[in-house]
Amino acid sequence: MTRILIIAATMLFATLSSAFAHHPLGGEVPTTAMHGLLSGIGHPIIGFDHLAFVIAVGLIAAFQSNRLVMPLGFVAGTVAGTMLTLAAVTLPLAEIVITGSVVGAGAVAMRGKSAGLLPSTLLAALAGLFHGWAYGAAVVGAEATPLLAYLAGFGVTQLLIAVGVGILAREIWKVTSVNALQPRLAGALVAGVGLAYLIENVEGMIFPGM
Repeated sequence: MTRILIIAATMLFATLSSAFAHHPLGGEVPTTAMHGLLSGIGHPIIGFDHLAFVIAVGLIAAFQSNRLVMPLGFVAGTVAGTMLTLAAVTLPLAEIVITGSVVGAGAVAMRGKSAGLLPSTLLAALAGLFHGWAYGAAVVGAEATPLLAYLAGFGVTQLLIAVGVGILAREIWKVTSVNALQPRLAGALVAGVGLAYLIENVEGMIFPGM
């Protein structure tokens, strides 16, 4: 089943990668608060690797003692990462780390064991630095008002997605244990999406220009 899900995720990625390759608003730097807000809302959704990681965060957090701590840690990391981009700080191997984090988070959800609150939150915040660093490219050169709206947009969107995944798992699927089938299959699908992106990034590094 895991192999099938990975293959399915790979096919999905191949079909949709061109659609998700662009920034919100066509890559234009937002100039108004509304543009910044819409761009912030859109970026975690149309960036399929980012969306997959947020879903994994929600899956893992759904079975922790406090379901908000890990998502909030990740959101804080993404905000800090965006600030690093605006400060012209370059993070090494950012795309590899981002896609690797998706694979890792999906694998944690797939294994069916509870993750410790503190270590998982710290790792989510660290991954958030890289995800947020990628978000920052969309607002380089933006004024303060659209920038703040952008941060609010992607911060709230990510938090709502993660919390929504937790509600889906606990209230709709009626899952009471992390080793139940549904969250493990969802984790496998997330890992498959991350693996597809990771393979493409590694191939791009080995065979540039292809």
